Amino acid sequence: MASDTLHTPAGSPPPGVFDPQKLDAFLGQMVGDMGAAISGALVMLGDRLGLYKALARLGPSTPADLAAATETTERYVREWLSAQAASGYVTYDKATERFSLSPEQAMVFADEESPAFMAGGFELLCAVWRDEAKIEQAFKSGAGVGWHEHDACLFRGTERFFRPGYNAHLISEWIPALEGVEAKLAAGALVADVGCGHGASTILMAKAFPKSHFVGLDYHEGSIARARAAAKEAGVEDRVEFHVASAKAFPARDYDLVCIFDALHDMGDPVGAARHIRESLKPDGTWLLVEPFANDDMADNLNPIGRMFYSASTMICTPASLSQEVGLGLGAQAGERRLRQVTEQAGFTRFRRATETPFNLVFEVRP
Repeated sequence: MASDTLHTPAGSPPPGVFDPQKLDAFLGQMVGDMGAAISGALVMLGDRLGLYKALARLGPSTPADLAAATETTERYVREWLSAQAASGYVTYDKATERFSLSPEQAMVFADEESPAFMAGGFELLCAVWRDEAKIEQAFKSGAGVGWHEHDACLFRGTERFFRPGYNAHLISEWIPALEGVEAKLAAGALVADVGCGHGASTILMAKAFPKSHFVGLDYHEGSIARARAAAKEAGVEDRVEFHVASAKAFPARDYDLVCIFDALHDMGDPVGAARHIRESLKPDGTWLLVEPFANDDMADNLNPIGRMFYSASTMICTPASLSQEVGLGLGAQAGERRLRQVTEQAGFTRFRRATETPFNLVFEVRP
């Protein structure tokens, strides 16, 4: 006679009984995660107070040395340095009782032009904590939270987080991976950068291709104002213009190239935006679509990069999409298959993964 008793594999605890070893391992993970979370605020302090840059400039230093160089208080700096050393963010020499930044640590925290600079990402994360109550209400109501409704540190942090990747890859790898585009830009082309934010990608292209003309477009007025100032600071205002406009309504001007960098998934109607891009391109034009790296199967994204992007998508990207018309909610981990579907629904017939990085998928989309 068959038994209704649940049989537990040998060596496993019965249902409802925890495994002490697994619990200890999980608690260890929690300690690490909590340490990382609270360290984010300290990274913000080090970035804003200039502590990382000063330490990189000074070399091995005592807390008093660093405090004097940054006009801060030694007691606070000593505690900050100790926490940073415990995190592995700075290096401590027990023999000399001095703190320093290794070349790798300096690239991540002190050098804004480094392709590995990450301090700006912590500024972006600051908005997640400050806006948590808004997202809590959105969970209950089903409403969205617009990009413009977030704390202002999101706008600056986003630009500082993504700019190093653009500096490292856009001109040297992504544009050359597109068929015939680099030659067009060198000769003189008309380019639109949709969802340009503070204009980092737009300005970078304008500096690399002085014969081309670039139009940066974003619905967020504050970001456009900052982009205009940045273009003037970079000395490219003669070949760059920035306008407040949505992805579905910017003026169509027979563009040779239209770019969207890490922004399509934030749009409420990405199909409508893609359709408008198709209408704005020349017959032989190209759409450069850059999105966060993701596999098509969610299970394949359950890794540190997926963790970061799914979390950002929960707090920023999906609420932004749900705040707009249609509210498709692609999310920051849409993956190639879903993105291809968006372009095909908009009428594009050619879609190709041109290249990729550990953080980005780069697509060439053509009419």
